[in-house]
Formats: sequence, structure tokens, C-alpha cells
Amino acid sequence: MAFPQPKSADGKIIIYPPGVKEITDKISNDELVKRLKMVVKTFMDMDQDSEDEKQQYLPLALHLASEFFLRNPNKDVRLLVACCLADIFRIYAPEAPYTSHDKLKDIFMFITRQLKGLEDTKSPQFNRYFYLLENLAWVKSYNICFELEDCNEIFIQLFRTLFSVINNSHNQKVQMHMLDLMSSIIMEGDGVTQDLLDSILINLIPAHKNMNKQAYDLAKVLLKRTAQTIEPCIASFFNQVLVLGKSSVSDLSEHVFDLIMELFAIDPHLLLSVMPQLEFKLKSNDGEERLAVVRLLAKLFGAKDSELATQNRPLWQCFLGRFNDIHVPVRLECVKFASHCLMNHPDLAKDLTEYLKVRSHDPEEAIRHDVIVTIITAGKKDLSLVNDQLLGFVRERTLDKRWRVRKEAMMGLAQLYKKYCLHAEAGKEAAQKVNWIKDKLLHIYYQNSIDDKLLVEKIFAQYLVPHNLETEERMKCLYYLYASLDPNAVKALNEMWKCQNMLRSHVRELLDLHKQPASEANNTAMFAKLMAIAKNLPDPGKAQDFMKKFNQVLGDDERLRAQLELLISPACSCKQAEVCVREITRKLANPKQPTNPFLEMVKFLLERIAPVHIDSEAISSLVKLMNKSIEGTADDEEEGVTPDSAIRAGLELLKVLSFTHPTSFHSSETYESLLQCLKMEDDKVAEAAIQIFRNTGHKIETDLLQIRSTLIPILHQKAKRGTPRQAKQAVHCIHAIFTNKEVQLAQIFEPLSKSLNADTPEQLITPLVSLGHIAMLAPDQFASPMKSVVANFIVKDLLMNDRVCQFPGGKNGKLWTPNEEVSPEVLAKVQAIKLLVRWLLGMKNNQSKSANSTLRLLSAMLVSEGDLTEQKKISKSDMSRLRLAAGCAILKLAQEPCYHEIITPEQFQLCALVINDECYQVRQIFALKLHKALGKLLLPLEYMAVFALCAKDPVKERRAHARQCLLKNISIRREYIKQNPMAHEKLLSLLPEYVVPYTVHLLAHDPDFTKTQDIEQLRDIKECLWFMLEVLMTKNENNSHAFIRKMVENIKQTKDAQAPDDGKMNEKLYIVCDVALIVITTKSTTYNLDSPKDPVLPTKFFTPPDKDSSNNKCYLSDEAKTLLLTGKPKPATVLGAVNKPLSAAGRRPQDRTPVLEMGSNISGNSEPSSPPPNRGREQNSEAPETEISENEENPVILLTVVPAKTEKKDEPVRNKEMSSEQSLPPQTSTERGKKRTAPAGSENIQQIPEERKSEESTAPVPPKARRGRPPKAVSESNTAKNSDPNKAAGRGRKRVAASQEGPAEPETTNVKVPKQQETNVKRASAQRQMDLQRIQVLDSDGYSVMDLESTPESSAEELDLFKSCESSQNEVDNTKLAERGFLKVRRKSMPKGRRQRL
Repeated sequence: MAFPQPKSADGKIIIYPPGVKEITDKISNDELVKRLKMVVKTFMDMDQDSEDEKQQYLPLALHLASEFFLRNPNKDVRLLVACCLADIFRIYAPEAPYTSHDKLKDIFMFITRQLKGLEDTKSPQFNRYFYLLENLAWVKSYNICFELEDCNEIFIQLFRTLFSVINNSHNQKVQMHMLDLMSSIIMEGDGVTQDLLDSILINLIPAHKNMNKQAYDLAKVLLKRTAQTIEPCIASFFNQVLVLGKSSVSDLSEHVFDLIMELFAIDPHLLLSVMPQLEFKLKSNDGEERLAVVRLLAKLFGAKDSELATQNRPLWQCFLGRFNDIHVPVRLECVKFASHCLMNHPDLAKDLTEYLKVRSHDPEEAIRHDVIVTIITAGKKDLSLVNDQLLGFVRERTLDKRWRVRKEAMMGLAQLYKKYCLHAEAGKEAAQKVNWIKDKLLHIYYQNSIDDKLLVEKIFAQYLVPHNLETEERMKCLYYLYASLDPNAVKALNEMWKCQNMLRSHVRELLDLHKQPASEANNTAMFAKLMAIAKNLPDPGKAQDFMKKFNQVLGDDERLRAQLELLISPACSCKQAEVCVREITRKLANPKQPTNPFLEMVKFLLERIAPVHIDSEAISSLVKLMNKSIEGTADDEEEGVTPDSAIRAGLELLKVLSFTHPTSFHSSETYESLLQCLKMEDDKVAEAAIQIFRNTGHKIETDLLQIRSTLIPILHQKAKRGTPRQAKQAVHCIHAIFTNKEVQLAQIFEPLSKSLNADTPEQLITPLVSLGHIAMLAPDQFASPMKSVVANFIVKDLLMNDRVCQFPGGKNGKLWTPNEEVSPEVLAKVQAIKLLVRWLLGMKNNQSKSANSTLRLLSAMLVSEGDLTEQKKISKSDMSRLRLAAGCAILKLAQEPCYHEIITPEQFQLCALVINDECYQVRQIFALKLHKALGKLLLPLEYMAVFALCAKDPVKERRAHARQCLLKNISIRREYIKQNPMAHEKLLSLLPEYVVPYTVHLLAHDPDFTKTQDIEQLRDIKECLWFMLEVLMTKNENNSHAFIRKMVENIKQTKDAQAPDDGKMNEKLYIVCDVALIVITTKSTTYNLDSPKDPVLPTKFFTPPDKDSSNNKCYLSDEAKTLLLTGKPKPATVLGAVNKPLSAAGRRPQDRTPVLEMGSNISGNSEPSSPPPNRGREQNSEAPETEISENEENPVILLTVVPAKTEKKDEPVRNKEMSSEQSLPPQTSTERGKKRTAPAGSENIQQIPEERKSEESTAPVPPKARRGRPPKAVSESNTAKNSDPNKAAGRGRKRVAASQEGPAEPETTNVKVPKQQETNVKRASAQRQMDLQRIQVLDSDGYSVMDLESTPESSAEELDLFKSCESSQNEVDNTKLAERGFLKVRRKSMPKGRRQRL
């Protein structure tokens, strides 16, 4: 290519440096390069002060900028020319020798292109490229371009070139010169254009950042250096994109959030003006846009050294508001951010806690799950990062409705416990902080879900007591864990071992069936066993199929059966168990099938039945640990338990394990240690040791004679002089482990029976316990002597005599006192009652009529309030104890079929009324025992009807507990029917719906049901019926609603078998049926369908139906029917006064509550829906506030009367509310123990009709008969005039003197209301009376003959309001009642299901 010879601009001759020949296009490249190098050297040596040289070489400078050089194809030539030009700009600075703007642009574009040579640091010319860069940077030559109109193009090209050539081979000097060059352009220019800014910011985008890390670092340092200058330009860019939405301003618009993140990391000051724009974006209507901003801010706030949250509080608060965003992904992103924030900024935990609390209840499962992950992740990093409140959120989620959430919460807590408690990675303080986790995790075993149970077992084996620890370490862990668990957790752990042992027994029985020859019966039994095993595995439906397949494999593979037999054998050690599980798993594994559901299910089974914790070696280690605690050499204090607690817990642990692993105890060393425990002063320790001997000592008599010789005297001593529980266990231990038990028991029985002395009751309790259990265990041997003891001592000397005269009502008048305050005589009587029951249970027959006599005695005890002799020498609290003992005794006898048959309906009804006793603890304990016996299917179905009476309990928790008991029992019975085909033959005694006839009969004989058309009494009946029917009608299985309706209709075709000729009694029965039909028709839409089968009624309670006649009559009055249907009286209109009444009462439309929804309500408010005036349970059942102690005699009640509003418009409402009351007799006008919500404006003040005010001002109104167990009369002034106080006054059912309310006062007043005296009102129904005058208690059996008289009606006793247990598993708490500000109304009996707020 030929270029024209360059000439100087002013026509002057070009002067070359000395030794440099003319540079033209005629010379070769090599020569050109040689000459240019000399020129370069000349310019390098020149400085700005050489004016002569500057003028001399000016034509050369112009010549070097000619096209020949700028477009020369040789890169060496171009490099040398560029170096010359750079020096020329240095020498002629500040003015350039080139005046043409176009020429300047060409020159700088040329120089910029040469800078690309910097990329290759290994090039021979790299030093010249570096010189070029250094010269440009030092002189700031590019600043000349500011005068050019299109200088931005030059700068953009320069920036792009430098960012493209920078690499990791460049040293620090190269980067510094690049930074100097670019920063001078930014800082000394008028501004940074968007394109130039893009050339910098593009290097921050993740894609470019990953391609050239050095370019990212260069841009990062450049932005830091020029932050103050470039910040307005950055703000303008983000304002255009974020606020104005002009995404076209830059190609980087779609990367704004990435850029903000990077810029914030570089220097937060770069974004001072941008952050408010992000707050604006957080409130965008576009969910995806909010999500992007939230993701960005999450990184900004969560960055390790970020102070954005403290520097920009408005933005932080706005961001926290997105935790409640309507868009699910936004909330999810916020929750995920919280984890990093907690770990990097613990000071922000307080701000996050409240928002995480709300999100822990988020409707979205994924969000609740991530809340748990967030907290647990932070907690595992450092427990101090999460406060107790955050851990509490995880604790709540262990009961989440979704399995995934529950599992995450449980596993997370388990990991925290293992890290901080077992491994103690953060010291004792951290361990104490999470010490509650072990209890909470074990509590989950109470849940019904099999998945929860299996996970708890897995957690126990892997985290609480890791099975992979060495035996001594593992047992130490278990020993101190058991000692530090709360009672409910201990029960759960015991239940877990019990369930595992039961499953092992199922598998053992299945293997035994495999050993038998094939047959139809064998196949049926095997199928039933497989179904039982499948119920204990997750997803029972699939588990059944997998268990069938597993059973087939067992049948085909004998070696597999042998492995399984070894696994469940009592002699299997923990190490052997691991080997067996591994072998069985290996045999069933399929390499071609990575996910094998069948294998997973078998693993679940093996994990449950494998003894991975307990074997003979483990038991020996536990015993050694306990011995150390006894000797005082253990680390008890360091583990946070006292030595006494450790010893007691250790014995309890061994006792539980003696049930599940009895053969592991069979060693002389173990039994020697247990003998030492028997000699300790701690009663519970000795009791547990005896029970361990009882469970495990079957081979002591043959293999360990020395232990036997030492044990027998100790057992005899405990049976004679130990505690009652020790005596019981000692007798059972002798009976269980010795072959000559008859001789041993006789040696205990004879001295005890001869030493009985009623004058020293404190010494009677243990002998009575021992004698009772001996009589139960060996009835044939001790039948005759026990009969004499019962007749001559138990009944005649003990039960029929009150030797110690106590204060009537006790020292404090309470209805219940702690065990230590109960008199020894009463404790002896309670044990005497139990002895009678045990004696009868041992005989299991009624040939001598002893059971009839005993039942009459127990009934007399109930009717006489517990004061059998009626000498008034016994306190109120002791009477409560005796009533409870009598009621529980009848329950116990009813569990034996031969005795259930002879219990009369009257005796059953007396027993049922114990659940309405005036004493809270009597009701509570009786209900628990009733529930327990029903749950085990030991009691007949009729006893489930007793729970219907709980609708009248004034304590909401007791009603809720009774409802849960009903649900549980009904569920058990239905499940039993499904699992046992043979049960269909006994449906009359198993099907829960068959409880309805018993309930109807029991309510018809309710002593409170005295007036058949009394509205309040009918409401009571309706409430009790609904309490039972609501649970039964939760699901309409097999058209059960129609079946129940048919059953009730059939009852109306019969008569009361208890009094078939009593017309009034039969009328009560039919009225209860009518009320039941109202409840059924109101609450069900399918009741009118055909019944699936014809119900069968119990002949003990109902006569056979009369087939010749049909009873279709409705025995309820129209007014009563209307009130029961609508909840209020029928309005009296003008037309109603003129026209005849309708033939059928109109039914008010009601809002139907879905049955399933009501079925999930455990608040106790389980009555048919009715209008507001009749629904007062919720506010009143929780007991209003007064200052009266509970179970106290003659309390003074402070009534607070609230002023009523007097607007005239409210008067008709009040009159309407009272219309039904005015039609009732005066004695029935009192409230029935519940507050009826008054209409608007009445301020809940019951208005009393004018015509009755004068009566009430002069004489007390006779109270209405009330519910419950009556105490003895204290004041009989009203009854002594007209009747002999020794005469019978009915069945002994007490009545309540309900407080009377006067008219509304204009101001709030406190009125002292003394205890009211009751009149002696005789019950009208003759068939309801139990003739207890001159009952011959025992005749043929040698019982003493004594005339018993029924108790006269007496004054009211205060209702005991006690904190109810939360679940049926809780132990009965007999501690004193704390004052809770509840309203305590003096009642003679347990009132109905609502409390009156005064």
C-alpha cells in the first residue's frame, strides 16, 4: 500500500533527530521500525522546558499524525507511533500541536486501539505498551478530548478497551495506571454519560463478573475512587428505570437489581439516592416486581457487614411489612432472608420475631416450613442467635396440621437438643435453654398419627439416646434423661416401649403361626395378625399390602425367618439386633430398584421391633449407675438431678423395662442391687423394687436360692407393715414368683386377720390392702375366713361405726382435702370398701348373695352422702371420699359380668349421679375411672350414658374433658367393630349408637326432672341429650341418624321396665323421647330416611313393645315445643289472641352448623344451636369473679348488680323475655345454674314480675330442685315443724338454693346473701324412691343388721371449682384449690352446664 509523503502543515521542512534518516513510505518495515525507535527515544528524552527542540520537532510531530502512520498495517510501527504521540502530548502540554478536532479524535482513537496490546504480558513489546499506558495516565492526555464534541465516543472506547484487556497476569502498576487514566476522565469531566456509565457497570453484572474477575475488581475500585462524582449519574440512571420505568435508557435496565446489589457491596454511598426509590418499588402493584425488590433488599440487609437496617429505618420497616405480603413467593423470600439476617445481625432478631410469629401461622405450608428451617439453621450455628420466643414458634409447629411441617419442627428441635444438651457444645447455659425439648418431643407421642409416633421413636433412638453410643454411655444418657423428664414425658416414653413390645409380640405370634401346618383357621389368624402389624406402620392401607408380601417372603425364606426370630428373641443383644436388621435389609434389597417402598416399610417395622437400646448388658449398666447414686459417687449433681431423684427415677425406669425386657434382669448382681433398694427408706423406691421382682423373678426360686431366702422375709414384712402400695406389690410378687404361694400367703393372712382393730384405724390400712389382694388372688383358699372377716369386722365394726367425732363440715368446711389431711378412720373405710370389691372379684360369683348385700351397702353409702351411720361425726371432705369410693366400687363390680347382671337400675342411677357430685374432685376422679374402664371395653355400654350428665357440669374444662372421653370411647368401639368380624354378633353391647336408649332412660329418671312441662327442666334434658347426640351424630355412618331416630321412636312404643305401671314415669320417658326427636330433627337432614336395621332395646330398662297399639302422641306442650325449637317463647300477637292456636307449633328457621365443624369444637359448648338469649355457657361456664373460697361451708356471696338501661324502647323486649317465667310457679322461678343472656338494653339483669316482688320482700322463695350430690342438712328449721327429720325424704339427691336476683338497681351495689334454708320437699315419683328404711344390709352372709334411714333434704353446699386436667392422661391433682376469682355459688348439688354470672 502506498501512502503520500507526509508534509508539515506550515510547509516547513521536517527535521529528524540526529542519526535518523527521512521516514517515508519507500523504506522497508524493518528500516521504518528502526528509525521510529530512534524518534521515540528522542521524544522520551525531551521535556516540556526544551522550547527550541519543541519548535524544531513540531513538523515531525505533525508528520507522525499523518494517515501513513495512523493506518500503518504493521503493529510495531503503530506502537512506536503511539508512543511518540503520547510523548508529544506530554511535551507540548497543556496545548496539543494538533488543532483539528477530527485529527485529535483520530489520534486518540488510534492510541486507544494500541492499548489493546496490554493484554499479552508475555509479548516482547509489552514494556512499550506499558510505557504508553503510564505516559497517558501520568499526563492525563485524554483530558484534551473534553473539548471535542464527540469525546464520549473516545472515552467509551477507552473504557471498554481497558476493561477488556485487564487480566490476572497484570501487576498492580498496570491496574493503578488504568485507574488513574479512567478516574481522571470521570472526575474532571462535566459528567458521565449513560453509555460511559454502562461501560463501567456492565462489568458488575454476574455474567460478566464471572467471565473476567479482574475487570470486576477494576470497576469496583474505580467506582469507589469516583463515588462522589459518579453517584448523581448512578442515581439518575436508577431513577429513570425504577421510578419512571424507562427501561430503554440503557441495555442494563433489566439488571438494575443486580447492579444495586453490587454497588451496595462496593460503597453504600453510591446508592444514597436510590434507596428511597426501592421503598417505592416495595409497594408496587406487580407481585413479581415486589419479589425482585424483596430479593435484592434481603441480600442488602442480610449482608454480613451491612448497616443498612440501622441507617435506613424507614426502608427496613417497609421491608418488614413484606412479611405480610399477599403474594406467597414474597412472603417465602422474606422468611428465607430471616435466617441470614439472624446469623449476621443478631441485633435485628427482636424486629424479626413478631413477623416470624405471624408467618409461623401462615396458611401456606411451605412458608411455615421455611420459618422452622430459618430458626433451626440459625440456632444450629449459634444458639444465642435465637431467643426463646423463636424457639417457641418451632415448638408450636410440632403440632402443625401438615406432616412435612411437623417433621421439620421435630427434627430441628432434636438436632438442637443433641448438639447443645448431649454434646454440650455451648456450655450449661445453652443446655438449660433447650432442656425443654426432650419433654416436648416425647409429648408428641400422645398424638394419634402413627407418623408422629414413629418419628418420636426415631428421634429417641438417634438424638435423645443415640443407639450408636457404647453401652455405658448410652445407659448413662438414658438414666439421666429419664430422671429429668416431666411426668407426661415419662408416660409417653413408657407408652413408646409398651407399643414396641406389643409389636414385637405380634411379630412373634406371626412367626409362631408360620410354624403351624397350613389351614384355613391358620390363614385367618395370620391375616388378622398382619392387619394388627400394619396398623402400627405408616399409611396402614399400603402397609397391609406390603406386610402381605413380607409374610410371603417369610414363608418362602427360612433363613429370613430365623433372622427375624433372633431379632425379637429376649436374648437378642443390641449388637446382634443391628446385624439382624442389616441382614434382613440386605436380603430384601433390590439393586435395580433404587427407591423400594416395600423395603422402606419393612425398615419401619424392623426399627420399631429391634432392641437397639436395652439388653442384659444395658440393664447391668443401669443397675451400676443406680448403685453409684446410692453410694453418692455418681455425677448426679453435674447432670442436674439430685441423688434421691436419680435413684427413684432409676428404679422407675427399671420397673418399666421389667415389663418389656424381663429376661434381661436375670442376674445375681441385678437382684442384689434391688434387695438393697428394698431396704431403703424411700417408699417409692422399695415399691418399684418389689414390682421389678414381681415382673422378672420367675426363675429366682430355681436358679437363685440365696436371693429367694433373702427376699421372702422382706416381702412378708412389706405385706404386713409396709405402705399400702408396697403391700399390694408384695402380695402379688409372692403370688407370681413362688410355687408355694399358698403357704406364703397364709403366713401373711392369718396374723393380719387376727390383728384387725378398728380402734387403731391408722394401723388398718396396710392390712386391709394385703387382705383384699390375698382374697382376690386366692379366693378358694381364703373364702371361708375372709367371709368371717367381712361380716364381723369390715361391715360391723368398721363401716357401720364412726368412732372419731369430727367437726361437721370439717375444720374449714371444704368438700375436699389433700390425702395427708384425711382422717385415718376414713382412709381405713375406703380400703374396707376396696377390700369388699376385691373379695367379690376374686369369687366371681354370687352364689352366697354377698354381691347383692354389698351393692345395697354401697348404694346406702351414696344415698347417705357418705355418712352411712348418719351420726354426723364425719366431715364434708371425708364424706366426699366415701362417696367416691362407693361410686368407684360399683364401677369396678360392673366390670364383672356376673355382678353387672344383678346391679339394679336404681343402683346404676345412683352410681351415675356421682359424676354430678357437688365436689369437683369426686366428679373428676370418677369421670377418669369411668373413661378408663370404658376405653378398655370393660364396662357395659350403658355406663357411657353417664357422660350425658356432664352437660350440667358448671366447669367448662370438665365438660370439654367429658366430651373428649365420649369421642375417644366411641372411636374405640367403632374401630373394634371394624377390626373384629365376630363383634357384629355383639352389636347391642358395642355399637355406640345403642347408648341412646340408656341415655333416654337415665335422663327420664333424673331427680331434677320433676315437672314434665317445666321449660327450664326440659332445657336441661335437651342439653344433656345434645351432649351425647352431638358426638354420635358427627358422622352419619350407615345412615346412623335415621337409626337413632328409629330407636327413640321405638322407645315410645314401650314402657319403663323399672316402673311399667307408673303413668307419670312413663310420661317422663316419652317426654325425653320427644325432646330427643326435636334435637335429632333440628340437627340432621337425613333423619327421615329409612333406618338400616330395626333397633333392639335393652329389656332391663324397657318392656317389650305393644304391637297392638301405636304411641304417636307428642307429650310436649306447644309452648314447650316452641321454646325448645326456637329458644324463646312464642310471640303473643293480636291474631294469636283472637284465633285458635295452630295444631303444630311453628319452627323457627335455624342456621345449621355443619356437623363436622361442631365435631372439632372441644370448648364444651356442645348444645343445639339456639338464639342468643339461651346461649350463656361460654361466658358463664368459665366462672365469673367473686371473692369466695371453694368447697367452703356457709360462704357469703357478694353480688354485683349492674344498673340497667331504662330506654323505653327496651321495655317490650324485657317483658317478652319474662313471659315464660311469669307463667311458672314461684318456686321454679330461680335460675337453673346458668345465665340467660338478656336482650339488648337489659344489661343482663333478670326482671322479676311486679306481682311477685312483695312476696320476695317478705319471705324467702323456696328454691328449685337442683342437680347433684347432696350434703347433709345443716339447718332444718323449716322442716322440723312439719316432718320428722329422721324420715326418708327421697333418694338423697341434693338441691341447690339458687341465689335470687332482685329488680335492677339504679347503681351498682354489693349485697350479702346468706345461705338459704330449704324446705323438705318430697319427691312425688314413688318408683324413684329407694326404700332405705330398715334395709337388712347382710343377712345370710353374717352381716350385721342395721336400720338405715335416708337423708332428709338439707341446705346447699358450695360448688367446687377446680382447675380441670387438660387431658385424660393427666394425674389427678389433689392439691389445694388456688383462688382464681371464680364465682362460687353455694350449691347442694352439681348445677347444670352453665354458671350464673352475678
